[in-house]
Amino acid sequence: MELQGCYVAMVTPFDEKGAIDEEGLRKNTEFLLENGVSGVVPCGTTGESATLSWDEHNRVVDIVLDQVKGRATVIAGAGSNSTSESIEAAAHAKDSGADAILCITPYYNKPTQEGLYQHFRAVATNVSVPMVLYNVPGRTGVNMAPETVERLCEFDAVVAVKEASGNVAQVSEIHRRCGDRLKILSGEDALTLPILSCGGKGVISVVGNILPAGMKAMIDAFFSGKVAEALKVHEEIWPVSQAMFLETNPIPVKVAMNHLGLAAGGYRLPLVPMSEDNKRRLIDVLETAGVTV
Repeated sequence: MELQGCYVAMVTPFDEKGAIDEEGLRKNTEFLLENGVSGVVPCGTTGESATLSWDEHNRVVDIVLDQVKGRATVIAGAGSNSTSESIEAAAHAKDSGADAILCITPYYNKPTQEGLYQHFRAVATNVSVPMVLYNVPGRTGVNMAPETVERLCEFDAVVAVKEASGNVAQVSEIHRRCGDRLKILSGEDALTLPILSCGGKGVISVVGNILPAGMKAMIDAFFSGKVAEALKVHEEIWPVSQAMFLETNPIPVKVAMNHLGLAAGGYRLPLVPMSEDNKRRLIDVLETAGVTV
């Protein structure tokens, strides 16, 4: 499976009652497609998957697939700290027509490296759909070692890893071990350019919700050999990427989207609205950077 470019970790917009805003979700999807992203990723961490019921989770995936209609790659979130639930979500994504699934390392359980291997092995051997592994130890409490990623390359279904450890040395070791057998996608916007230089192929981006064209331009420039141009765009995007993590993701990106007129709405507990001080800081960054949609 060819994976290269900017993939956007979509927010799940909610209406005033806290229900899924289907119209807003469709409009957001269309906005991203119009800006030329390579694909979209519904129901990941940025999509508040942890507080969606499985019926809601599957509905969000289905809405996005219906709106995309094959115009871009859809990588559906299918992660859980229960292996059986992850398998069920993967099966739904496959049956609904998703191009691939995104599977996070099980959170809270803190499995060993063998446990991680067996978890992903179970998903890969029970559902025939391309899988993007997702390593984000800051969220899950466990880091998936390069050796484990290499072991998982034996399964044809495992096509990529979203690396959000913040450790570029680890990314380099994954590429050294796996080479072209596995695509590496950045899981941190601010580290996308360094990760591309270590063999990465793109990003699953939070800031892409508001700057899809900018992130795409940086990646396109890099792969066109225009490294200085890629660095220039990286530095232009940098302050906004940093501001997306003034508080827990997706709180800042939803504030930014609401400010810019995109559909985002509020949050589900235990996430709460952004502090007024940080909200002012975020909006100042957006205005200084001239971010519009």
